[in-house]
Order: sequence, then C-alpha cells, then structure tokens
Amino acid sequence: MASSSSPPALDSAPDAGDVARGVARLFARNDIWCLAEVPLSGGRRADLMGIDARGQIVIVEIKVARGDLLGDAKWGDYLNYCDRFFWALPPGLDRAPLDGAAFLPERCGVIVADGYDGEILRPAALGPLAAARRKSLVGQLARIAMRRHTMLIDPLCAAVD
Repeated sequence: MASSSSPPALDSAPDAGDVARGVARLFARNDIWCLAEVPLSGGRRADLMGIDARGQIVIVEIKVARGDLLGDAKWGDYLNYCDRFFWALPPGLDRAPLDGAAFLPERCGVIVADGYDGEILRPAALGPLAAARRKSLVGQLARIAMRRHTMLIDPLCAAVD
C-alpha cells in the first residue's frame, strides 16, 4: 500500500495512502483504532487492521484499481483474522463487482474513502473469531503498535521487524 504524507490535490485520484487516511479518520470517529500494513501468518499483510471498543478485530483491504480488485484471489484468507472485513475504495472506482457472490457481500462491508474522510456504504457482518485467535491477534497488534510508537519517538532504538 502506498503511503502519502499530505492530502491529495483536488484534481488527482486518491491513491491507497489517501484511502487509508480517510478510513482511519472514519474509524477514529467510531472508536476503532487501526494500524497500516499489519503482517499476518503466511506472508500476507492487512492494509489496515484495527480494534473497536468491544475488542473486535477489523480488517480493511484497500483497492484503487479495478484490475487489482478483480485479480486478488487471496483476500478470503483475511476472514480468518478478523471479526469484520471491509473493502475500501476511492470514490471513482466501480463498486459493482463487490456485489457479486465471489466477494461475499453478505459478509464483507464496503467503505468509500479519499484523503479527507470515508463513509461506510455497506456494513460488514460479524463473523466472530475464536477467543484464542482473538487473544493472539490483539497481542500481536499491541506489540506492533508499541514497536512503531517507540521507533517514532526514538528512530535510533533497535527494533526487530
């Protein structure tokens, strides 16, 4: 996922960093706090992964191009790591494929976001994780957040990635 340090120009299409920023702002207003680029087992990385006020884990997969959306055959793996799953797209991207059976619309939510904000167009259904998996993932997220925070305040601190 690309990262962008400032909001997009008015005439440019949002990139993945812009969409992530908009989703993070939407989530923050709803007491969901997330991290970007969270490593999962099997070499996968969640674009955004967060925890809501009830301790439920949310994963967001960001797509900014139709080909990337249609070509992602491994996204279903994320369902084993979250209670709720969302697709996040920029406003101009065709969302019609997400209504198809292959994208599990009964399970997966849809968010539209740009560099300024986001909106949930379709809520994500709850698919509760097993307690042991949730405990493990919450611990993993906490350690990643603490490591990133430490590196932010002391870039010379040695950290293992």
